[in-house]
Amino acid sequence: MTERPTSPAPKLPDNATVRQLRAPSNEAYRDLQTKVGHPYLWWLRRMMSDAELASILRNPQLAINVLYIDDEPAGFYELDAGHWPFINLNYFGLMPHAVGHGLGSAFLRHAIDNAWSGPIRGMTVNTCTADHPRALPAYERAGFVRSRAIKEVWSIPDRLGFTIPDHLKV
Repeated sequence: MTERPTSPAPKLPDNATVRQLRAPSNEAYRDLQTKVGHPYLWWLRRMMSDAELASILRNPQLAINVLYIDDEPAGFYELDAGHWPFINLNYFGLMPHAVGHGLGSAFLRHAIDNAWSGPIRGMTVNTCTADHPRALPAYERAGFVRSRAIKEVWSIPDRLGFTIPDHLKV
């Protein structure tokens, strides 16, 4: 995405708030990662050592924002300004109880508007076939453009308790 969207932003419901999570503990972050990402096989950060994860979470170029519905966590996104003047949407997702309630578009737009609130030249996002089936179409509707596709094969640790969908098994 090389320009800030100009279309009107979809609105989050009145009972929704988005707050930046500043310097979360490893435990709090892993809890978010698990609740949002477990259905989509998010595992890399869950496998990091405590020291490695703490170093990432203390990075001032990283911003983690949590969506709350009625003051209960419902999702989060992570913006990474480590490749300034480009911002990457490292993670974006809703908790299972929040999926299917019309929150995704407005929450994604919140992330995009947050990224474009500063003087940036572009915004990127990566997705994969393990992601929610509506993720790629949502990113494209929001203004992201496919730039490349690569094939990766991962050995996901069994101890995380994932059930690997058949379409992802090699």
